[in-house]
Amino acid sequence: MSSLTLLGFGSEGWGDELLLGALITLALAICSVVVGLTIGALLAALKLQTWRVGRGIAHGITLAFRGTPEFLIILIVFFGLDHAVNSMLATLGSSQTISTPKFWAATLALGLIFGVYASEVFKGAFHAVSRGHLEAADALGMGWWLKLQLIHIPLMWRHALPGLMNLWLVLLKDTSLAAVIALDELLRTAKVAGESEREPFLFFLAAGVLYLAMTALSERFRQLLSDRTALVTRTS
Repeated sequence: MSSLTLLGFGSEGWGDELLLGALITLALAICSVVVGLTIGALLAALKLQTWRVGRGIAHGITLAFRGTPEFLIILIVFFGLDHAVNSMLATLGSSQTISTPKFWAATLALGLIFGVYASEVFKGAFHAVSRGHLEAADALGMGWWLKLQLIHIPLMWRHALPGLMNLWLVLLKDTSLAAVIALDELLRTAKVAGESEREPFLFFLAAGVLYLAMTALSERFRQLLSDRTALVTRTS
């Protein structure tokens, strides 16, 4: 069977499955970013506090995740959620067992990983805001909340955007680690197709092209977002 037939659509080709795997990869990355930005903002807020215990907890979490392989984090979250939920059910007297949905387990694991690194980006961006802007806001009599909304966050976002986009590109590739829990994202689909048709190189190459396409789209989105952010900060 020719390569074009194998990569085609329909009953004889794997094109449908590969595109579905790419969509699952993209959905997983987007959901993980939403979770990760929330976690990253919370951790960054703790790191910027004067409360030593809060700072210690945030830095301890960061150290733990930096020192643990991402592959292992996905396994711990997946099996840990199963264990926690089923233990809770057993405590409540239920004999029923629940298996954690693979997609949401991978989302939480990748979101935690993204959030830990995003917290450092947020922290650096917070300190990168010019003191002159903040002093001008103080001179105008702005309260801390108004100053945060109108001055600090818009300017901070501009500094954080390049680092966050780099983390997004890393996350997009890290979605392939979800194959370890048998989530049918792009890389696992390519692996199954390659083993079924005994053409691993062809399908891994096709997966690589799809990853590059998603990366190119991400770069285009980054440029649009960067231009929009620059326009907002100039007019604010």
